[in-house]
Formats: sequence, C-alpha cells, structure tokens
Amino acid sequence: MKLSVIAALTFAALTGLAHADEADKVRETTKAEADAFNARLYAGMPGDKSYACFVRRYDAGHLARHPKQKVASMKLLVSAETDREDKQLHNSFRLGFRYRHRHGDFDTSGSCGSHAVLLSQGDEVRMGCGVDCEGGGIEVGLSRDNKSAIIRLEQVRVWQNNKPDDEAEQSLVAGADDRIFRLDRADNSECASLVTDRRELAALRHK
Repeated sequence: MKLSVIAALTFAALTGLAHADEADKVRETTKAEADAFNARLYAGMPGDKSYACFVRRYDAGHLARHPKQKVASMKLLVSAETDREDKQLHNSFRLGFRYRHRHGDFDTSGSCGSHAVLLSQGDEVRMGCGVDCEGGGIEVGLSRDNKSAIIRLEQVRVWQNNKPDDEAEQSLVAGADDRIFRLDRADNSECASLVTDRRELAALRHK
C-alpha cells in the first residue's frame, strides 16, 4: 500500500478519536512539526531505529481516588524506523497493561505511519496510531517537559498474554477513568516485555 494511502487512512481513523468539539481543530502537521515532535518523543532526532518507553504503575492511593479506573498498570513502547525504500521515518507502537480486577497481561500494537501526527487544541501535537482491521487506536501526546506521554483512547483492540487470535481478542474501552493515561518516561528495558522478536529485543536493550 502506498505511503500516502496509509497516512490518509490512519489520519482518518484517528480523527474519529477526537470529540465533536475538537474535530474542527484537528489537522495533519507539517513535516517540520512532525520532525520536532519526533525529536521530543525520542529525546533527540531518531536514527535508523529508535525507541521510547513510558511506564505507569498506579498506586493504591490513585486507584482509591479513581474507583472506576479499570487499568492498574500500563506500558507504552514507541519505535521509529527509516524505511529502506521511501527513506521516510515510520512510527509504530506497542501497548501493554494489566487490569486491576482481572488476571493476565493484555497488549495491542499498530502503526503510526510516517506523517500521521495530529495537531489539536492550539499548539498541542499528538501522534495518531491505529490497529489493523478497524481495531481502534490511541493518540500519543507529550507533557511540556517531555518526561511523560499522554495517551488518549476511545476503544482499542487488545489480546491477552500476547495471543493474537479470535478467542483471546478483546477491547479496552474508555470509561470515566480510562480515557486519558499519563505514563512516565523510563529506560527502554522497562518495556522489554512488550517485544517478542529476539533481534529487536537485543536492539532495544542497546538503545
């Protein structure tokens, strides 16, 4: 599939994540804006392969203040890789989490394209990422100090214990306290559990 088509589909899908009052404020960024966002996300201009890891383990006090929150912990790994053919930087994501009242690890993953960065609500830049086959997606923003990732979602398809089959397939649906998550930047090793490929795991640990 051509790059322009992928970007258009991702942009259209993620625009749907915005609430009605935000929809007219969402637009695709320029290359300069996208490059600036990537430099913030990866703590420097990404090379041929770059990673950024963000983690949050919610303590008892936080969960007590948010009794409707379903998620007890969450990890986000975003990666950037330069395509050999189009020479463009392509972003992807992997998201792992645990529920507070259910057992097992849940995860999802997808593509963020090379230019699927959204600008919403003034000067806030967000990267739109989608899961294949109408699996929903997430928006990834950054705190002003670049030390935290702000994840927004409405619904995203997830799998239990890294088993992408129909029986294990479920969805994480936004609720009163599961719509926006703030995760703190962490060492890449904190997100190693999200990687199953041995070569990529080795590359992650050396970044």
